[in-house]
Amino acid sequence: MRRRVFLGGLSAWTCAPGASAPTRPGFELVWPTPHRGWGERRPVSEWLQHAGSGDPASGGFGGVRSGGSRFHEGIDIQPVGRDRQGNPTDPVFAAMEGVVRHVSGTAGNSGYGRYVVLEHPARQPAVYTLYAHLARIAPEVLLGAAVRAGQALGVMGHSSGGYRIPLARAHLHFEIGVAVTRDFDGWYLRRRLGGRNEHGMWNGMNLLGVDPVRFFDAWREGAVTEPRDFLASLPTAVRFRLASFRRPDFVERYPALVRQPLPLGPVAGWEIRCHWTGLPFAWTPLTAAETAGLPVNQVSFLEVDPAIGRQQRSRILAVPWRGGWKTGKDLETVLQQLFAWG
Repeated sequence: MRRRVFLGGLSAWTCAPGASAPTRPGFELVWPTPHRGWGERRPVSEWLQHAGSGDPASGGFGGVRSGGSRFHEGIDIQPVGRDRQGNPTDPVFAAMEGVVRHVSGTAGNSGYGRYVVLEHPARQPAVYTLYAHLARIAPEVLLGAAVRAGQALGVMGHSSGGYRIPLARAHLHFEIGVAVTRDFDGWYLRRRLGGRNEHGMWNGMNLLGVDPVRFFDAWREGAVTEPRDFLASLPTAVRFRLASFRRPDFVERYPALVRQPLPLGPVAGWEIRCHWTGLPFAWTPLTAAETAGLPVNQVSFLEVDPAIGRQQRSRILAVPWRGGWKTGKDLETVLQQLFAWG
């Protein structure tokens, strides 16, 4: 089935949203571009856009750049249509029903260029999706607007800020994940990073993604009826306890990630499991008895994947120290944001 999609006077022929991703039990999930590569189970080399190296893997998720030391939070999807000037004509679709939480229409304000963030309150947990490097954002995509799965959000492009994406490498940068804290501005100011945060809590420094390809694959195979199913399947890179009476807004926004009911009274601490990316995907509240003897606001490691240092150089969560482990710089950053340290 084909239909014409209109975006504020600009139109493009495309496959109907969802054609490459039929509805499964649980929720509707739509591939965010007309490219049929994922839907037809083609190799990623046929539809991921490389980052200049010529290696399609550099358009994938994770430590895929600079010899494995540079992290990429999402995936980059090639266009299937271009106009006579070589500009992509691919519409970009909402992957799930949701609400527009952020619209950045000025390309130079972010490395994402022009981008849109949706939050998906109907999902458990309410993950975000992000659509970046857009050439144009649809005029009806306004802050707070409800969107349907498969609704056109804009047109693929190569907009960016602080660096240049050649037209030949235009693509959609697509993310699925969680936001660390509502008070990202507070952390940003405490860190004195310079400049103004133009994006509130939807700044990329406050976002923790999962691999969108694996997420879509698991959904297609019926292993995901809610995002929590996928998050629960993530392997543990580090497990630790932390004595703190602070209740991060993260657990209020993502209650599906809390393994036990929150008590009515104070929480004395937390046991947290993190994926190697730093995403804290499992939380268990602790009593005062369970945190007795633990130093306040210091990580006490219970479990560390021994392969963590060798395999994931793009995210440093734990480093060997005096026969044990100490907190790595990337885990420290996540904890600063979660618990308002520093």
